[in-house]
Amino acid sequence: MCGRMANTLPVDAMARLFKAVPGNDVPDGERFNICPTESLPVCISTEGQRQLRAMRWGFVPTWYESPADGPLLINARSETVAEKPAFREAIRARRCLIPADGFYEWHREGEAKLPFYVSRRDGEPLVFGGLWQNWERGGELLTTCAIVTVEAGPALAPIHHREPLVLEKEDWAKWLGEEGRGAALLMKPRPEGILQAWRVGAQVNSNRASGPGLRAPLADRA
Repeated sequence: MCGRMANTLPVDAMARLFKAVPGNDVPDGERFNICPTESLPVCISTEGQRQLRAMRWGFVPTWYESPADGPLLINARSETVAEKPAFREAIRARRCLIPADGFYEWHREGEAKLPFYVSRRDGEPLVFGGLWQNWERGGELLTTCAIVTVEAGPALAPIHHREPLVLEKEDWAKWLGEEGRGAALLMKPRPEGILQAWRVGAQVNSNRASGPGLRAPLADRA
């Protein structure tokens, strides 16, 4: 799955990455411990134009009376996303791309949960496949998103049984709906050699912790 992430890409770099027009509210600056309910930069495609927008991480179904009216939906399982009432319309019509440097995952050993940091081996940004939804009640409007997850591939399987859907550049247009149907075929784990993971310190367990040291390999710490 994916419950925390890091993103140090400037807004202009993300706009160039996706060839998208950036909005004024897209979060900027180095962020090393992005948590659910915080704002994420998200790329969507509307009438042939890609846009980079800010969205709340935590999908809010239209029937929620408030954003906290039900479970916090930060991830959507690929196996059931087309069937779940919360997601089935969005996965057909409102798919998006979510960039990050990497994400944190926790491996359970007995009672302990050991944090790992995951990134691409080639040093390029990760781009997650997601879906989004507008939610409105009483004059309050939120644009929200969730990350699609798949069964873990070879790099993540020893740590966790799920991983976020990571899309390659050649698949972005298909996921955004710019190249017709077939997005469902993209929902699969990354093969060997794409992702890498290493243990990091327990500081990342705190929502308030920040700084580049959070993703430093545990073995490098004094």
